[in-house]
This record gives sequence, structure tokens and C-alpha cells, in this order.
Amino acid sequence: MTEGERRKNDAHDLLEKRRACLLRTARRAMAGILLERGEATADDVRDLVPLPDGIKPAVFGAVPKPLASAGIITKGRYLRSRRKAASARDIPVWMLVDRVGAINWLKSNPPLELPAPPDAEEVPRRQTWLFGEVAK
Repeated sequence: MTEGERRKNDAHDLLEKRRACLLRTARRAMAGILLERGEATADDVRDLVPLPDGIKPAVFGAVPKPLASAGIITKGRYLRSRRKAASARDIPVWMLVDRVGAINWLKSNPPLELPAPPDAEEVPRRQTWLFGEVAK
């Protein structure tokens, strides 16, 4: 594993702890889109899942990981993001490869309750780019 991959995995692990409710909501949205259309992008998920104030959009980078790790989805082609903020960046199109797996994942991963915001001391200063500013 490269240093970049290790850092990405560490950031995603921290996101799993700090943004579990948002990630679960986004993953459920992605699974629903995939079941309906057979493919989904981050733009599709962003259309359905509003980003709370103070949360950076990088959180959505962690959305596909458990679905891909479970073999439910796979990365397909790339296309240009339609979001202006993404500056026409290429984003992956995720393809559904296991319909039954997606249905079972939704059944075993119900929506989560939104937790209280963390205290400022809980989010390291160097991570604010990823998690957004927290109340002091």
C-alpha cells in the first residue's frame, strides 16, 4: 500500500466514525439509485443527500467503499461532473453488479439517527478541511 492509499484509508476510517449518519444516508441513496438505474455517480448522490452546513464535500468520497468491498458495485467508466464546484473533474460511474446484495445491504443497514455535533477538541485542527469547522 502506498503512503497516499494509507492516508486515504485513514481519512475514510475517521469519516466512518465522525460522519456515520451522513455516510449511511448517502450509501442508502446510492444503493437506491443503483437499484433503479443500474449505475450512479457522486453527483447523483449529492442531488439526493444535502450537505449539512460546515461539512466539506470530500465526505462523499467514502460513500462507495463498503459497497465496492462487498462486491455489490464496481467502478465503470468516468464522466465529467455536472456540478460547477467540481470544475468539470472526471468522476467514476459506479455500476451495480449484485442486485440481491444491494437489497440485502439496504435491509441490514437502516437509516441512522443524527448524532450531536462533536466538540472542537474531538476534531484535530489538521482535519478541518475534511470535516469542516466545528463549533467552539
